[in-house]
Amino acid sequence: MILSILLPLLAQVGPSVGVGAGGSLPQAPLEIPRKKTEAAAPTASLSQAAQCRKLLATSPIEAADYAETWLDSAKGFARAEPGQCLGLARAAQGQWDDAQAAFMAARELTPASEPANRARLGGMAGNALLAAGKTEAALALLDQAHGEALGAGSPRLAGEISIDRARALVALKRDGDAAAALATARTNAAENGQGWLLSATLSRRQGKLAEAQQQIQVAAQLLPLDPEVGLEAGVIAVLAGKDGAARRSWLSVVKAAPGSETARTAQSYLDQLGPDPAPSGR
Repeated sequence: MILSILLPLLAQVGPSVGVGAGGSLPQAPLEIPRKKTEAAAPTASLSQAAQCRKLLATSPIEAADYAETWLDSAKGFARAEPGQCLGLARAAQGQWDDAQAAFMAARELTPASEPANRARLGGMAGNALLAAGKTEAALALLDQAHGEALGAGSPRLAGEISIDRARALVALKRDGDAAAALATARTNAAENGQGWLLSATLSRRQGKLAEAQQQIQVAAQLLPLDPEVGLEAGVIAVLAGKDGAARRSWLSVVKAAPGSETARTAQSYLDQLGPDPAPSGR
């Protein structure tokens, strides 16, 4: 059974400064590790996984209680899946240290014959530390998970973990290393739009506007409804002197995500641009 949902990290931001200045990299969502289909659990366990997923979507507190009860009744390697459920429940409540501990415990309970699953859980633990602001420790776990994914013959997973490594490296002001991590991500996880979005943001911060423009175009193809992409596309456009394109991008964000923090940022950028000198229909 695949247990796969997305849990947003705290402080999910895009460019947060005035037009023309560099912003911070937006953070990617936390991706749920997935069990191998060839290592599927018995039917009873599948039902428990489905119940965990349901509770995570409606009541993370109840999901945590459910996971703990499930853990108490499970034995041996079978404790890994409820441990993962507990980690997700703690993350959904913003209890990042507890989430990290649960993910690492689940990782240790995952047999060595499933190295990709161990790598995923290690990446989840690193994400939890990153959300907790423990960036150095997060990077250490993410680097380990990246190596495990490569060793498991899972370059796509390694690429996805490299996106999170890049976020940690940017937070540590190691932009050159972050750019290298994102290059790896674009190669190994080319269909992951977050990798292209983060690449565009970093390239823009480094003054590489041509590269940023190419990367945001790919991000827009992969994530056509993501307001963060529209926000970043507008920043890149205005820095390239394309105020009209920037205005269109930010207007699309305001319309697509009204009331959101991203829309408020886009509106602030529109306010800085001022009135459209050539409004449509004129």
